[in-house]
Amino acid sequence: MSIRLIVGLGNPGPEYEQTRHNAGFWLVDNLAGSTRLAREQRFNALAAKTSIRGNEVWLLEPQTFMNRSGQSVGALARFYKITPDEVLVVHDELDLLPGVARLKKGGSSGGHNGLKDITAALGTQDYWRLRLGIGHPRSLGLQQPVADFVLHRPRKEEQALINEALEKSLDVIALLCEGKFDAAMMQLHTTK
Repeated sequence: MSIRLIVGLGNPGPEYEQTRHNAGFWLVDNLAGSTRLAREQRFNALAAKTSIRGNEVWLLEPQTFMNRSGQSVGALARFYKITPDEVLVVHDELDLLPGVARLKKGGSSGGHNGLKDITAALGTQDYWRLRLGIGHPRSLGLQQPVADFVLHRPRKEEQALINEALEKSLDVIALLCEGKFDAAMMQLHTTK
């Protein structure tokens, strides 16, 4: 078993591009590189098929708003017969500080509306998640409501840390596409 679909979560539109909630899009954009994500009407998403170390993988950025991400993920997974344990969802994570990235399979949505909708669409929580830390307003000493916090740009020092986490995450994607989940987790979770 290996990853065949990498989903970046975010909100469509230029007003959301640089917001914390779009961290999943940032990773997929970096992963796509010169591969152009094209609008796929049937999935209501930007999508592209690419090869990562010889493994065919779909990249997906739902173009619904975050809380309807499951529409795109479910439609593409059903169409290409991709099972939930072959899906990696990349998303922002309030419970991790900026600069931290964690990989896990399954678990609750932790209040993340994008994950809730994907779980409903796939009929299970047993898909892979790559959690990119953005911090919580309280842990960062901010008096900002969570909904407002995720829809704003990270501060300069937070963005630098998030970028580091993105780089570390990109380094393990090939392992995930080869089915080397333990090795990917060890590499990502080990601090140097």
